[in-house]
Amino acid sequence: MQTDSSFTFVLFGGTGDLSMRKILPALFEAHRAGGMLADSGKIVAVARHATDRGEYIQWVNEHVKPHVSKNGVDEAAWASFLERIEFVNIDLGKAEDFVHLRDAIQDLPGIRVFYLATGPSLFVPICHALASVGLNANSRIVLEKPLGYDLKSSNAINDAVGEIFAEEQIYRIDHYLGKEPVQNLLALRFGNALFEPLWRREWVESIQITIAEELGVEARGDFYDNTGALRDMVQNHLLQLLSIVAMEPPHSMDSDSVRDEKLRVLRALKPIDPRDIGKVAVRGQYHSGVIRGTAVPAYATEPGVKPESATETFVALKVEIENWRWAGVPFFLRTGKRLADRVAEIVVNFRAVPHSALGASALRAGANRLVIRLQPNETIRLYCLAKQPGEGMNLASVHLDLAFDQFFREGQMEAYQRLLLDVINGRLALFVRRDEQEAAWRWVEPILNEWKASNKPPKPYASGTWGPAASSAMLAQHGTCWLEEEN
Repeated sequence: MQTDSSFTFVLFGGTGDLSMRKILPALFEAHRAGGMLADSGKIVAVARHATDRGEYIQWVNEHVKPHVSKNGVDEAAWASFLERIEFVNIDLGKAEDFVHLRDAIQDLPGIRVFYLATGPSLFVPICHALASVGLNANSRIVLEKPLGYDLKSSNAINDAVGEIFAEEQIYRIDHYLGKEPVQNLLALRFGNALFEPLWRREWVESIQITIAEELGVEARGDFYDNTGALRDMVQNHLLQLLSIVAMEPPHSMDSDSVRDEKLRVLRALKPIDPRDIGKVAVRGQYHSGVIRGTAVPAYATEPGVKPESATETFVALKVEIENWRWAGVPFFLRTGKRLADRVAEIVVNFRAVPHSALGASALRAGANRLVIRLQPNETIRLYCLAKQPGEGMNLASVHLDLAFDQFFREGQMEAYQRLLLDVINGRLALFVRRDEQEAAWRWVEPILNEWKASNKPPKPYASGTWGPAASSAMLAQHGTCWLEEEN
């Protein structure tokens, strides 16, 4: 991915956790690779927790450097990367301070990218302040999640930002869309004649999408207690992955063609009747337990969490898509904290053969399945049945494995690196369009409202397990189970 596009990348929240762990390391990797970032490109960090460039560079050396380059830091590349970085100290709550930002960047070359790695409460004030000094023209703005608390608040933010920036200037980031296996899912479906004919209700029995975390809420208890797993993970990451899995072939890979097809999936999601939510939606909250031999506390005792909190840390859903391709195929979504393993994967369970002369084992559903793993290791694995060596026709599960780190010699590109390069180069296909976001909120809101109205507490589950038993029971009603393999 070579570029000659000159740019000025303005990073609001330049000393925040996201900047430290993801954004600046991703920009360094693009810089280190050579040719991905124009030599004239500049990074301008904006923050209050440093007084000048020297102090900020010291902070970058201390806090960002440990997060870059798994195989060690190329000191020459690191030194030249630091030369790209400028710093502006302003108070984001004071619009008059943005004059200093304008003066600092007005002579810098290329397209201007404003990355808002801040809390959502600052999105609109920052946009207004940028407009007040004329920095909204000929620029791009990147918005991190969460973008709103519900459909109304999401629309309010989008309306306010949309008055200042045109839709084609707005990049709503969802880092799962930048992951290599998600890109390979598109290649698998639309670049090969083998899978696409099977990618439909006649051949697919069910699909699972899981994003599981071993970590708890860490230092985000105050934020998380007002958000919960449904807002934090389902409304964005899981529904975006579902739309990629289920969408129709786009006529090309340009931004609107891809996003039009994702939108059709989101609009085809079967609305959940509030009376049926107990049957198709499970919410849980982790209690104390043991993860990898270490005792961990209950959610209700985490710092910043209300002791009687009813916030869910686990969600499992049965989802249906009302169109010809997927009618009758259940999609099972699952996400949670303090689960038994850290894993993100998509599992496509194909139907059993209609008749087998080889014995009952060939008739079980899910014997053929495709597993696209997003983390911790990125692989695509196709399972099928084969004869075991020896006498008789005894079948066993075997798999074909595409391990990207073994097959491709060059290093894989991290999600944030790909997405930041797409912003700089003006590629919108992997970013969420406003109408997609609205469709996702419309589908999620009835669940939120019913949970709030019911006053029923989330189902407890011990940390280090796979969540409430009700989650497994929901799949058992459909004759299937969650795929829970060891990494």
